[in-house]
Amino acid sequence: MGLIPEDDRKVIRERLDAMEQPVKIINFTQELECMYCKETRQLLEELAELSDKISLEVYNFVNDKEATAKYNIDKIPATVIEGDRDYGIRFYGIPSGYEFSTLLETILMVSRRDSGLSKETREKLQTITQPTRLQVFVTPTCPYCPQAVFLAHQFAMENEHITGDMVEATEFPHLSQRYRVMGVPKTIGNDEPLAEGALPEPAMVDKLLSLITKN
Repeated sequence: MGLIPEDDRKVIRERLDAMEQPVKIINFTQELECMYCKETRQLLEELAELSDKISLEVYNFVNDKEATAKYNIDKIPATVIEGDRDYGIRFYGIPSGYEFSTLLETILMVSRRDSGLSKETREKLQTITQPTRLQVFVTPTCPYCPQAVFLAHQFAMENEHITGDMVEATEFPHLSQRYRVMGVPKTIGNDEPLAEGALPEPAMVDKLLSLITKN
């Protein structure tokens, strides 16, 4: 039985018709001891079938050490959305519920090869020259989480030094505990609390710059 209902497939196919350039989805998985690895792979396989501009590569997290190291994958299930290069866009955990919409929007953004950010935000982000990791903790039932995740993905696409991770909070409880995630979305920047809630683009970029300047 498919994870994407038949009625939804038509709608998704129509949305994906807006893709401009090819997008590669890269899935890291394993057979045992991984919550939602099987379901994540199935979801991505079904999604890839809906557009000839989407290709899917699947790697074993343990056995395919070269690919795991290349993409710096540290937990699974993991999904990379890649265009003409790796933009540092990651989904850790199954992108289901509200996060499925984030997955679609991110694919469309990558297909355009354009972050869609404002000129002012782009200019501010270009001042970041050190490795910066944004981790946005979410749950599938959170309606405000997609905005926060997509913004992190936009930042990652705009600046090669930034990576933007969606982290499904209930699948990685040790990280939720480590970062004291009491509500979602919660964004962690370089292991420090950056924002709670879905902030507007100007506020988030200013918070990020303040964090980096402080350190």
